Amino acid sequence: MIKVTDTIILDDTEIEENFIRATGPGGQKVNKTESAVQLRFRARKSKALSNAIYLRLKTLAGRRMTADGDIVITANTFRTQEQNRKDAQARLIDLITEAAIPPKHRRATKPSKTARAKRVDAKKKRGETKKGRGRVSDSE
Repeated sequence: MIKVTDTIILDDTEIEENFIRATGPGGQKVNKTESAVQLRFRARKSKALSNAIYLRLKTLAGRRMTADGDIVITANTFRTQEQNRKDAQARLIDLITEAAIPPKHRRATKPSKTARAKRVDAKKKRGETKKGRGRVSDSE
C-alpha cells in the first residue's frame, strides 16, 4: 500500500516493477547488474483514482502513459536498485498528487474603462513618438 494523499491509497497489485540494466558508463559492472527500475502503474484499472483524476493524470503523464492506460516510469539515476526504486515511486506519487489537485475555475473578466483609456493613450503617445522620427528633408 502506497499512500499518495489522505484519500488516495494505491494497492501493491496495481504497481509492477521490473529491474533492467542501466545504460551509460560504469565499466563491467553495468553489464552484469540490473540496477535500473521500470515501474508500471495501471492507472485506468486503479480503484483509488476517480475518472477526473485519471483524465488529469493522462494529460500530465503525456508520453509516459501507454494506450492501455498504464504509466511507465524508468529510473536509472542512482547506482543501486533500492534508490532507483524509491525514486520511481516518488516520481509516481508526485505525478498523482499533482493530478489530484483540481484546476481553479477561471472567471472571465474584462478590462475596466479606465484601463482601456490608458492603453489607448499610451498607444497614441507611442505613435506620436514614432511619427517624430521621420526622415529629415533637405528643405528643413
